[in-house]
Formats: sequence, structure tokens, C-alpha cells
Amino acid sequence: MASAVIQPYDNFKIYNMLPERRQYLEFKNNIPIYYQVVTDIKNMIVSGMIKPGDKLPSSRELALRYRINPNTAARVYSELEHEGITETQRGIGTFVKYDPYIVQKIGNDQVNRIVAEFIVSIRNMGYNNEEIKQMISNYLENEKR
Repeated sequence: MASAVIQPYDNFKIYNMLPERRQYLEFKNNIPIYYQVVTDIKNMIVSGMIKPGDKLPSSRELALRYRINPNTAARVYSELEHEGITETQRGIGTFVKYDPYIVQKIGNDQVNRIVAEFIVSIRNMGYNNEEIKQMISNYLENEKR
């Protein structure tokens, strides 16, 4: 009887989804690299690429995938755990928590951040709230067609 060869990360889709994530980082802006990686992982959780219960790569593997310093990768996991998104089981790994509220909260936080950045940008161009509301309304109405 031939035994099946088990690849070490076959059970964890995250390894296939993170072949190279460096293109998602912007090294020339003011946002810290660790925060950009945290945001990228949150986006993958919200989009369903990473699901509750999925094991995340080790800090070392994460550093290789993003081509960042291993200390930065460790800080990413520390931040995700501090925010209650992941939990680390000593000697086993870091996992996304089984909590639908967390996924919803991450999504809401991401949307609020994007909307806030958008509103600030539009206000900096000289538009007031009523003009912004009208532009958004017009855009959504035209999009329906």
C-alpha cells in the first residue's frame, strides 16, 4: 500500500494565498509596514480568503512572504492578537478566532476608514457635506443603470 505524501501546509489555504504579498506594501508612504500587513491580513479575512479557524503562517514564513523583517512579522501577529482577531497556541501556531462578530467588526472598521479618507480628500478639494452627498447619490444612481 502506497502512502500519500502530505505537504506540510496543504490543510491551510493561507499558504497558497500568500505566495508573494510584497506588492501590497507601500514603502514610501507614512503608514508603518507592520500596519500595512495587518490591514492586508484583515482584508483577506473580510473577503473570505482567510476564514475563522485558519492557521496563519509562522512569523518567519510571514516575513518571507512579505519580504519584511522577522521582527516586523512578529509585531503583526502581536497586533492581530491584541485586537482579538487571532490567538496563538504555543507550539502549534497562530489561528484566526472563530467569532463572526470579529469578521463583521473588521469589515466595518475597514469601510469606516476608507470612507473617512475619502471624505477628507473630497473636503480638501473644497466640497461641503451637501455637495459630497449629492455626488455620492448621483454616482450610485448612475451605477444602477
